[in-house]
Amino acid sequence: MATDYYAVLGVRRDASQDEIKKAFRRLARELHPDVNPDPKTQERFKEINAAYEVLSDPQKKQVYDLGGDPLSANGGGGPGGFGAGGFGNFSDIMDAFFGTASQRGPRSRTRRGQDAMIRLEIDLNEAAFGTTKDIQVDTAVVCTTCSGEGAAPGTSAQTCDMCRGRGEVSQVTRSFLGQVMTSRPCPQCQGFGTVVPTPCPECAGDGRIRSRRTLTVKIPAGVDNGTRIQLAGEGEVGPGGGPAGDLYVEIHELAHAVFQRRGDDLHCTVTIPMTAAALGTKCPLETLDGLEEIDVRPGTQSGQSIPLHGRGITHLRGGGRGDLIVHVEVMTPSKLDPEQERLLRELAQLRGEERPTGQFQPGQQGLFSRLKDAFNGR
Repeated sequence: MATDYYAVLGVRRDASQDEIKKAFRRLARELHPDVNPDPKTQERFKEINAAYEVLSDPQKKQVYDLGGDPLSANGGGGPGGFGAGGFGNFSDIMDAFFGTASQRGPRSRTRRGQDAMIRLEIDLNEAAFGTTKDIQVDTAVVCTTCSGEGAAPGTSAQTCDMCRGRGEVSQVTRSFLGQVMTSRPCPQCQGFGTVVPTPCPECAGDGRIRSRRTLTVKIPAGVDNGTRIQLAGEGEVGPGGGPAGDLYVEIHELAHAVFQRRGDDLHCTVTIPMTAAALGTKCPLETLDGLEEIDVRPGTQSGQSIPLHGRGITHLRGGGRGDLIVHVEVMTPSKLDPEQERLLRELAQLRGEERPTGQFQPGQQGLFSRLKDAFNGR
């Protein structure tokens, strides 16, 4: 033969079909007229297309290797044509540019449903120790009238007479490359390959309806604001009665009247008079585990904290619990009766504190002062 198709594609004569296809795709990306508008590339593009049409077809390749004319075998078209075998070349050209060949056949009416999410409010005790909640969910479920088929009872989907069940229609056009066949979804059946002449009156042919149902959700101990609990298969049922998506329950923890949560630790503030801070005392505190006595030692200063280990929130992952931190605030009386004032003055005299000079410490810097010192290297 005058044309060496192996040389045109730049492959060896013993090259595999995979090597031939890779070589063709590489050259098609380089020489396609839409990429390289040079008129000379059109002829070169026709050559590689003709070479691939022969070498990718086992029968034509065998005829060519034996010295025959492969383009006249089995009714093949002329060089570069898109006949019965040429359409496969067009798919390979599209594959060269988009990475995958076009999908053939009708698409399924059954598809997976979407995920859903609801917000659930719980209190601090429920977050700390876990609980079980019943929730109301309003989602799409399988239509009980047609069982997800979409057709009215006693009827069924029928093969589309326009595409004959293929889900797509084809059109042949002519171009400088020869005949090019293009496909598009069937406009009558929207690519499904079947039509539903009598849709279900309950779901209007969708195969699903909306319904409210009750689910029981187990809330693990240690959840926090924003924690999401996944319930597999409890979301929206898909079109055509397809598998349901997942349901996500997002936790919202309500504020507590006494405790403030920081991670798995709890914080609260107890206010005591200065006499109790000086002499020491015991303060009752209703914790998550019940009533406990807080031991305030003599001489406790305002701002000091008293930790109660293991009285916080259960760790979500792993054992144990956080701590309960009790912050002490010492209250100074603002009004004294004469007798109280006399006793305090006597105490101040005994302690030598009638005219205290005070102990001054450097004040805390503001944000801009700290930034200034940081840039100055202090």
